[in-house]
Amino acid sequence: MNIGIRDVSGYVPSTVIDNDTVARWTGADEQWIVDRTGVHERRYALTDENTSALAASAIQPLLERAECPVDALVLATSTPDQPQPATAAMVQALLGFERPVPAFDVNAVCSGFLYALDLGRCLLTTHHDWTAVIVAGADKYSSIMNTRDRRTVSLFGDGASAALLTRVPDDRGIRSVSLMADGNAADLVRVPGGGCRQPTDGSKGSPTNHFEMDGRAVLEWSLKNLPRVVESALAEADLSAADIDRVFLHQGNALMVRRLAEELGVDHSHVALTAPRFGNTASASIPLTMSHDRQYRDFAPNEKFLLASVGGGMTAGAAVITW
Repeated sequence: MNIGIRDVSGYVPSTVIDNDTVARWTGADEQWIVDRTGVHERRYALTDENTSALAASAIQPLLERAECPVDALVLATSTPDQPQPATAAMVQALLGFERPVPAFDVNAVCSGFLYALDLGRCLLTTHHDWTAVIVAGADKYSSIMNTRDRRTVSLFGDGASAALLTRVPDDRGIRSVSLMADGNAADLVRVPGGGCRQPTDGSKGSPTNHFEMDGRAVLEWSLKNLPRVVESALAEADLSAADIDRVFLHQGNALMVRRLAEELGVDHSHVALTAPRFGNTASASIPLTMSHDRQYRDFAPNEKFLLASVGGGMTAGAAVITW
């Protein structure tokens, strides 16, 4: 038996933040936002709707549809409810898990879901008596946005998504995962404050708690490194880009998705796109896009998927899956 994704689910809050709103916040022209990002709107959670609540809303449908017990919860997030304990533990409590199953967080920023996916696969592979693991991605970037910074607030939205991992036949499931990190580029994406480098007590100066990103440098890094990770995953799966039926890229922004698709040599008609409607939902974006795309065209048995992402760290990941 192999390990595969049995089901996916996504959740976005109901509040729509359109480009007119972002333009009023930042002074940017609406057309500038569309031309630079391809994003038309994004969703924001309510003030008291934390990352844990977003994650629970995405996971609940999986639990209702699952026909087996869940043995662990792995949550990818870079906007935890608080520094500790793990937000996954809070999600476990919100969902009312009957058993004290392991629950922990993973932070690889926008690549977090693929890191969590590989961890979930390894957990099921190691624990032969386990039946299923839930792997989720959830982020509330509205809580760390500088609403005057047009370069970032125009991109990000809130959301959550989840996948149920179970054992599947050998010819299905996760065929390969390739991950990387480049700590020399750690400053390209960051929230400087809140840790021991810039404590909240101000003992080392006023902490900077807003999200910061060098967008141009991130794109250059992505175009250089993501193809290598994808090539590694495809090679391990003994496939080429031409063999892939559906492509689910991290939705950094609509223009970035198109540039990366060109660089990867995949058929544009196979690339799912949710960035125009939801923006960049960070660790949630890949399974959220899978769930959204599935509503319009259900997944067919033996379809081959490529999942790929870049994120802060800098990090990158790719996975090849047979449905």
